Amino acid sequence: MHPTDLHRWAYEWTGGRIGHRLGGGVRAALLTTTGRKTGRSRTVPVAYFRDGADYVFVASNNGSERPPAWLLNATVKPEVQLQIGPGHLLGTARVVPPDDPDYPRLWQLADEGSHGRYQRYQARTSRRLAVLVVTPA
Repeated sequence: MHPTDLHRWAYEWTGGRIGHRLGGGVRAALLTTTGRKTGRSRTVPVAYFRDGADYVFVASNNGSERPPAWLLNATVKPEVQLQIGPGHLLGTARVVPPDDPDYPRLWQLADEGSHGRYQRYQARTSRRLAVLVVTPA
C-alpha cells in the first residue's frame, strides 16, 4: 500500500482523529476531486492552510516536474469536497496564478506554515508551484 493510501485510509477510518495533524503543526485535509478523464471521485490527503474562511493548498507534488493530478482535476471541475478532521464540506476551487497580486501572500502563508517545505520543493522543479484556494460553499 502506498503511504498516501495509508494516510487516506487512516484519516477516513478514524473520522479524522488520525491523519489530520502532520509534523510541525501542519494540518492535512482529504481533498476529493472529480477525475477529469474518468469522472470518478479521487481523494488524497493534502496539507492545507487557512486564509480566513478559505483553505489554501500548494500543488507541489514533492517538487516533481509534473503537477499533482488533483490540481488538474480541480482546474477542470472546480467543485470539490474536503474532509477537515471529522468535518465535511463542499467548496469551489480556483487556481491562483503566479501573476495574481494575491499569489505572493498566499505562497508565503503556506511556505511559512510548512516551515519552508514549499521553498525546498520549488527549488527541485522548473515549474512554478501552483496555489489552489478552496472557498466553502
